Order: sequence, then C-alpha cells, then structure tokens
Amino acid sequence: MTTDEIPFTFDQFGFKDKLIQAIREAGFRQPSPIQAQVIPLILAGRDLVGQAHTGTGKTAAFCLPAMQRMTFDRGVELLVITPTRELAAQVSDEIYRLGHLSGVRSVAVCGGQSYDRQVKLANGGCQAVVATPGRMLDLLNSKKVRNFKPTMIVLDEADEMLDMGFLDEVKAIFEFLPEDRQTLLFSATMPEPIRRLAETILRDPAHVKTNAANDSANKDIAQRFFVVEEEERKEAVVRLIDDLQPEKAILFCRTRIEVDELCMFLGTRGFLVQALHGDMEQPVRNKVMAGFRRGDFDLLVATDVAARGLDVADVSHVFNYHIPFDSKSYVHRIGRTGRAGRKGIALTLVTPREFRQIEFIQRDTGSKMEAGHIPNRRTLRLNRLVRLKDQLADIPIAEEALELLAEFKGEFRGDDLAARLLSMLLNQQKETGPDSIGIHPDDLHRLRTAQRKKFHQRGPHHGPPGKFKPWLQRAAKRRKSGGQG
Repeated sequence: MTTDEIPFTFDQFGFKDKLIQAIREAGFRQPSPIQAQVIPLILAGRDLVGQAHTGTGKTAAFCLPAMQRMTFDRGVELLVITPTRELAAQVSDEIYRLGHLSGVRSVAVCGGQSYDRQVKLANGGCQAVVATPGRMLDLLNSKKVRNFKPTMIVLDEADEMLDMGFLDEVKAIFEFLPEDRQTLLFSATMPEPIRRLAETILRDPAHVKTNAANDSANKDIAQRFFVVEEEERKEAVVRLIDDLQPEKAILFCRTRIEVDELCMFLGTRGFLVQALHGDMEQPVRNKVMAGFRRGDFDLLVATDVAARGLDVADVSHVFNYHIPFDSKSYVHRIGRTGRAGRKGIALTLVTPREFRQIEFIQRDTGSKMEAGHIPNRRTLRLNRLVRLKDQLADIPIAEEALELLAEFKGEFRGDDLAARLLSMLLNQQKETGPDSIGIHPDDLHRLRTAQRKKFHQRGPHHGPPGKFKPWLQRAAKRRKSGGQG
C-alpha cells in the first residue's frame, strides 16, 4: 500500500482546518500509538504523564492539541522545556511546521544564541517558547520576559533532564508559572526523582504508557554486535560501512577526541562525514545538523551529549564505536534510527574484554543482539557484485551504449567483454584494510564460557578478566595471517 492509499484519520480529533492542512502537508496519515492515546486527553484539559520511546511522535502528540486550544490573546500560551539545545530547536521547528498556517509563532530559548533576540521574540507575540532549563530560568530571574503566563507546560524527555542535572532548575522554573495551567510530562523512563516531581507539579494526571515495562529498545531496530580487537575498531567501521552502504548513519563515540579522530580517519578514506560534540560553538552545531538533515553528508560522528534528542527521521544505521557505559545510554543511542515506523539497524563494536557487557545490555533492555561477523575482503567484493547485479537491472540502456557494444564485439570475445567491464567497475572501489577483522561468531561460545568461568572464580565485584585462553590468541594469529578464524 502506498502512502496515498493509507487512510487519513487525523480528522477524528476535530482539529481546525488549518491544522488539518498542515498535518497533511507534513505527510502524516494516521496517529502513532502515543498520539492516538494522548491527544484526546490533552484536548480535554487533563494533566498527563506519557511514557514512550523516542521517535514515536511525542512532539506532534502535544503540540497539535496545544495549538488547537490556543486563543491568541495572551502572548505565550505554550512552554516546552527540553534537556538540550538541539532538541529545543527541533521542537520549535516542528511547531512551526505544524502551526504556521494557523499563525502560531515559536522561539527556541537556549544558550549559544543572542540573549536579547530571544527576549525580544518571547515578548513580541510568540505563542510558543521552547527552552532549555538554564536559559529559561535566567530569563525568568531577570524579569525581562513580560506577562509570561503560559497555560500549557510540557516537560519533554524528563529523565534526560534528570541525568543532565537540570532537576533543580526545572523545579525553580515552576515557581514562576501560573497555578492555573495544564502540565504534561513526557519521559521514556520513570525513575523515582521524576515520579516525585510529577506528584508535585501535576494535578490528577492521566497516565499513558506505550513502551514496554522495562527500558527496552524499539522492536523496529535490528541489533548486531561484532567482537574485535581494540586496534581493529577503525578498520572494522570502514569495512561495515563499505559492506552495508548506509543511507544515513550516526556513529557514537565516548569522547570529543574520539569523535575528531574517527571523523578525520573516515574523511581520509573518502567518506562524506562531519563531527558533532559539545565543544563546538552552537552555530557550528546547528550548521552540521542542518547539513545532515539535507543530506549534504551521510555520516555523522557524535558524542552522546551532543546527540541527545536528535530527531532525524531517515537515519538508517547507528554505530556504537564503543559500547556505551550503561543500558539506558544504549537505548538512547540506537533510538536515533528506526523512527516514525521505519526500520533501522544498530551495530555495536566490542572487544573480548567488553564482551560480557553485551549480555548485561540484553538482560536489562529485554532486546536481542545478534552476533555478526565483519566480512573479509572476498566476501565484501562478492556482496558488492550482488548489489551491482540489482543496480544493473534498473539502469536504462542508452542508445550510445548499444553502438559501443557493436564496436566492442569485434574486439572482444563474448563473455570476456562483460567480465572486463565488471572488473573495471569493481576496481573503482578497492577493498582496503586487513583481510579478516574480528572474531567469528562460531568462536564466541568459547569466549562466553571462558568469561563466565573466570567471572565466577573472581567474583561479581571484580573487573573483566585480563588474560584469555590460548584458543583466542590462536584465533588472533589466524586473522593476522589471513585466515578465516
């Protein structure tokens, strides 16, 4: 069924004509589960606690009913508080996309932008303010924002604000807000501090939960892991990108230095890639994200902090260059793909020392990560041939090509011509790096057994085992000598 054949069912909410028109223009056809459940509650004026995975349509779920209820007679009517500047900019853009036909104006209030300009916009007829906690509290304390009495308050990604240490600022912001308000709290998880905050700022809230009981990952995301040696990481990433040909991918690193190093390494290999990390000036970060969304480059190397809340709908792959420190970070990272009902792929590199963390993440998230094997050079070449075969079937035959073929037939014998042309195409993308990278899945059961035995001998409070069995050392030697192990 094509997109046009999917029935349009947003009419059920009774939105104004201008909102319906904007929803159609945005390409929305049917409400997501979180939208279907929370929109009627918000329209009815209920306070709300919403739990849903990232990429499930939460922004439209709260901004559509908020704009439906706007009266346009009191300045700012909607305040959305987000943990990061990037998310603030995205939410503000979404409000504009869905509300511009209705005359809704929004401003993102966050660091890295002109303070005076934000004050002017907030006082100059905007109906929606999307802000980070620190900058919003600064504005309220300065008393430069006039007649600031929003009737709807949204805390978006509340658990992320807790992790980033913003809970005190959020509580202080509510001291400035009117008692007569509608408050919505959205959070993927509900740790105890967020529960207590909800009890303080919400009145008889409705509770909507569309994610699983545990902190599980999106079921639309295929998850794989690859066991490699530390020194193989860069080559492993290059080999996987060459083999999988991602349409658009985010590669997560732990530190700014790693981001810069990997970005430079991929750039020298001919990939279109940019970096994103917290040490970059905000205008530069905005420019990078705008280019990534437009498709100016297809690989983004980022830290966790810089990429929190990023919403880019067509990310096909996420790479964990290093395994994240905890399960929640893992779920957050891979949630950058598989958004809005699309399928996604998440790939994680681990060393033998880190291998046991894969089991912990699977247990904590309730998800299944399949062991993968990084293809050797021959497999990469054969996979490229398969893709080439599919591409050839779709290429129209040019008249000039038929004329050349008639010429060539006199100089080359039958299949010899086709073989030479195919070889020329394949040689335009030569395979690089060592022949074999990483540990084959067939060897992982022995690694798992060895680590479990070591774990029980050492006790659960010791770090990962240091020396591994001779079979692992032999497998490493086979790889370096060009073997398949």
